[in-house]
Amino acid sequence: MSDLFASSVPDDVQRRRPLADRLRPQTLGDVTGQGHLTGEDGALRRMIDSGSLGSMIFWGPPGTGKTTVARLLSGEAGLAFEQISAIFSGVADLKKVFEAARARRMSGRQTLLFVDEIHRFNRAQQDSFLPVMEDGTVILVGATTENPSFELNAALLSRARVLTFKPHDEDSLAELLARAEAAEGKPLPLTDEGRASLARMADGDGRAVLTLAEEVWRAAREGEIFDTEGLTRIVQRRAPVYDKGQDGHYNLISALHKSVRGSDPDAALYYLARMFDAGEDPLYLGRRLVRMAVEDIGLADPQALVVCNAAKDAYDYLGSPEGELALAQACVYLATAPKSNAVYTAFKAATRAAKENGSLLPPKHILNAPTKLMKGEGYGDGYRYDHDEPDAFSGQDYFPEKMGRQTFYDPPERGFEREIRKRLDWWSKLRREREGR
Repeated sequence: MSDLFASSVPDDVQRRRPLADRLRPQTLGDVTGQGHLTGEDGALRRMIDSGSLGSMIFWGPPGTGKTTVARLLSGEAGLAFEQISAIFSGVADLKKVFEAARARRMSGRQTLLFVDEIHRFNRAQQDSFLPVMEDGTVILVGATTENPSFELNAALLSRARVLTFKPHDEDSLAELLARAEAAEGKPLPLTDEGRASLARMADGDGRAVLTLAEEVWRAAREGEIFDTEGLTRIVQRRAPVYDKGQDGHYNLISALHKSVRGSDPDAALYYLARMFDAGEDPLYLGRRLVRMAVEDIGLADPQALVVCNAAKDAYDYLGSPEGELALAQACVYLATAPKSNAVYTAFKAATRAAKENGSLLPPKHILNAPTKLMKGEGYGDGYRYDHDEPDAFSGQDYFPEKMGRQTFYDPPERGFEREIRKRLDWWSKLRREREGR
């Protein structure tokens, strides 16, 4: 296959192209890290072999080959290739592309339209693809780094298959570096430790690992070999792939919350550190820790909420980076505390009961009677003041008469709720005794 990405320019100019551009795969079989899609049994290979290529959404992080695979796909399927970016294109650009695709279709050739950053299009723009997808004017391949379930219209998703591109793992990054060394005709001037650090800096991005490798070759003097410390000095560390408003944000906060709930302080600290490192707002993390305290620890350890609020106040007082330690301390406290969602579950059940039963009047014996009319209606009749009762417990029913007594809160035999369980059992025993007298 001819080089789909190279221009007809002299060899010395070609050699000055960025390494990542020069090493773009020439066939689907050359693509690394996406064997589940491009391998012999991969989804894309099966589509090509069956001759039934449909519209698709490529979902995955940067540097995983979405654009390259789309271009190779058009070549292997014999389709005309059109590419636009949702960042720079509008309705007028789409109309031109659709008209050109219709003209090609009249002459018997179909068009693969690759739309980069497709999630940037608004709802109306996304809807404009529907007619040309349905009548076969274009085979749409949209690329996005964001979760299609949240960012794309349901109508568009129903007409396209979502294919997930994975971040490059250690093996595929090593393969890319080996290809780079073969193309350059020399090894990377890195120790084994430095090489592993380079791969970690790439953060699963194939383009990034080749760009970093290129920087290492430029910086190295004759006979110089870099370890991790030396590598850190010569290249700028690449920021983690993390968008505070999108998937990276939600994935990590979910991992943090579940690590706390799972009583794993080490994993919880790791995800907390990841979010700090990516520039997350520490006060957002403080709020989330408070939420964990009331949702997952509850009254099994009433101090959890106190500790989290104190950590938030400490961060307000100290600022960064000292205040981050207070949040880390709260995180460890939550992860190692006894767990209970009994209050959380009880409140949801009570909320459901409140919605289902409407505006029922509380029993009259617990209503105040500030007027003669209300007193005449029986408000307050029969109310027993608990402090005047034996054991300071009257055992009266406080639910609306039409509901009867309900049980929402069921504390487990864990942490402080073990003591609460004893109290509830004691009051239940007293209530049965007094109801039977």
